[in-house]
Amino acid sequence: MEIMKGFRNLASLIYRCFVPLDKVKMYRKMGVKIGDGCIFRGTSMLDYSHYWLIEIGCNVRLATGVHIMAHDGTMAFKNGYGKIAKVIIEDNVSIGVNSIILPGIKIGKNTIIGAGSIVTKNIPENSIATGNPARVIGRYDEFINKHRENLKTKPVFSDEYKLQNVKNNREKMQKMKDILGDDIGYI
Repeated sequence: MEIMKGFRNLASLIYRCFVPLDKVKMYRKMGVKIGDGCIFRGTSMLDYSHYWLIEIGCNVRLATGVHIMAHDGTMAFKNGYGKIAKVIIEDNVSIGVNSIILPGIKIGKNTIIGAGSIVTKNIPENSIATGNPARVIGRYDEFINKHRENLKTKPVFSDEYKLQNVKNNREKMQKMKDILGDDIGYI
């Protein structure tokens, strides 16, 4: 039993050495300009080979699997040179799971990039963009207002329904499913 406990502690230490608990702190230490209130989830990552070309404003949220690239080596095999360019992400931007931001992109403030998007062109402020390639499909302020109105009529679940509190509680899971039915809710 003690051997297993020791092994788990060693594994945890090794994991923490190679998988930083706070990616924002790690990238700041590397010299990336990152504003306050940013959250980088799961496997999100900034281009390790040219990270100094990336600037991120305040209150930026990267979902898991987001990749922000400042270089593109596609043509390096033909002409010996890859493309490099700055990437600027302004304040209050949310980038959805598994999205890719390519070199030379500027994403304006108050913008949402939908899950799975590949951003190949600049996205103006106050936009919602999604797709491959990402295209503007709406306005940020309209999206926020729509969901504020929904909060008045749709089910809103308390922290008691967050994963860590529902895990292995089939009754709570089923209750949430029943309340949602075929509609949306918020947590």
